[in-house]
Amino acid sequence: MVVFQVVFGLVVFAITRQYYIDDSDKVSAAPLIDRQPTFSLPDLNREVYSAQLQPLPTNHPKIESPAEISRQANEFFANKQYSRAAQLYEQLVAFSPDNVTTYNNLGLTLHYLGRSTEALLKLNEGVAVNPKDQRIWLTLGFVNSQLGNTEQARAALTTAVEMGADNNLGQSATTMLENLP
Repeated sequence: MVVFQVVFGLVVFAITRQYYIDDSDKVSAAPLIDRQPTFSLPDLNREVYSAQLQPLPTNHPKIESPAEISRQANEFFANKQYSRAAQLYEQLVAFSPDNVTTYNNLGLTLHYLGRSTEALLKLNEGVAVNPKDQRIWLTLGFVNSQLGNTEQARAALTTAVEMGADNNLGQSATTMLENLP
């Protein structure tokens, strides 16, 4: 089972990594909007999780451009500097709260930081932003499967497959579904 989870994680990472790198210039600079999620999880305190993000060092140059923030976040992610990547993805959510890709990236990054409860929250927020995005469903299924939430993983991965079984994301979701207990 451990070997399966490691291989499974590496497969998802390999599939999603290139997407994150290729997609870094697609972030738009939308105005900051105070937006509440369309659902709530009663026992989660979002402020506690947000407070866990450490600020960037004071000697770190201030980044203004969402495209540059995205590029650097993706670079930190690729270099496994997940804490720094998470900080920048949080900034991107503030710039563009309707960008499902940012929620996906942030959710996966938080999961790799061991903050899986917060990761699920961000991924579900991403689903609320755009329930037709196949990648967010794939990532939601992956994180749930890693946490042992088999039925939630199955539901998310089935949704991803139904959105298109013929593309890479759909094929990955199919493989993950086949490997669920």
